[in-house]
Amino acid sequence: MSLTTRSFAALPNPGAADGFELRFNCLFTGRGLSFPCDASGAVDLAALSQRARDNFDRALSGVGRDFSVPQVVPAY
Repeated sequence: MSLTTRSFAALPNPGAADGFELRFNCLFTGRGLSFPCDASGAVDLAALSQRARDNFDRALSGVGRDFSVPQVVPAY
């Protein structure tokens, strides 16, 4: 996998904070994985640690099986 950005469509959220997260909610436990992104859902993979990149790939490959479709949400 090359270190690029991956984008997902942002959900409309008027008045959202400057920082955003791409959130994959677990379908079973109520937990999930979140990754820093911009308002359009682009994740800078080069800025993530190797462990975070591995988790990102795991979340993407698990959409529909272990994780929900990702959502762009304001970072807390």
